[in-house]
Amino acid sequence: MTDTQTGEFLGNLFDLSGRVAVVTGATGVLGGAMARGLSRAGARVVILGRRKERAEKVVGQIEGLGGEALALRADVLARDQLTAAREATLERWGRVDTLVNAAGGNVAAATVAEDTSFFGLEQEPLREVLDLNLLGTVLPTQVFGEAMARKSSGAEEVEGSIVNVSSMAAQRPLTRVVGYSAAKAAVENLTRWLAAELARKYGPGLRVNAIAPGFFLGEQNRALLVNKDGSLTERGRAIVEHTPAGRFGEPEELVGTLVWLASPAARFVTGAVVPVDGGFGAFAGV
Repeated sequence: MTDTQTGEFLGNLFDLSGRVAVVTGATGVLGGAMARGLSRAGARVVILGRRKERAEKVVGQIEGLGGEALALRADVLARDQLTAAREATLERWGRVDTLVNAAGGNVAAATVAEDTSFFGLEQEPLREVLDLNLLGTVLPTQVFGEAMARKSSGAEEVEGSIVNVSSMAAQRPLTRVVGYSAAKAAVENLTRWLAAELARKYGPGLRVNAIAPGFFLGEQNRALLVNKDGSLTERGRAIVEHTPAGRFGEPEELVGTLVWLASPAARFVTGAVVPVDGGFGAFAGV
């Protein structure tokens, strides 16, 4: 195989042209970057979010770059809204090839600060975080995964890629974020369970993997990691010191791994949790 042929082969492997990707939480910083990245790889992208005006803004960004996208309002904890979004997607494009479960997050009341105790944590905030991150992954997977588990017209086998979003907090529990860490650990377990379950029942073409981001600045954690003057907080400094790359990640740096997992290049990859963390998970700090 010549170098030119090799390049064409690799290009086809990572090409998502003609495929339809649904991204939950696509109105957030990381979800938006992933949605735009899938579009640049050729996918038509459904932008799913609770606030349609923000979803339409992401659609505008994608269309401005020459891509195709559809804004749909849906809460990841509302099955009826998810089902309506699935039907709208199928009506528009007739298929679902990729689901990215990027919706998630934390709430302050589900954390343990230096001046508070685990024993005083309230039940409701913990449930809110567990529901958002775990059930907010389960329900979209049930709804959109069901569509993916059907054979496309003329297809020899079921094909599809589900990509969950975990966190370094799942693998190396961090101080403070008890509810979020537990929820993301559950997402990783769910990822492996689903990978085995769906491959055995629907065929190896239906794959489930996860990305575990390290530390990226977003709406929820910026004030915790960066001061108003742009300098790092004490926690921000500790994180950077324990990250061999020596910095926070850029949202676009998640895209390469996502496109790989969504594409034919990863057709023998399922049940994997891929860290994108600048080495944080590999470093003991000494």
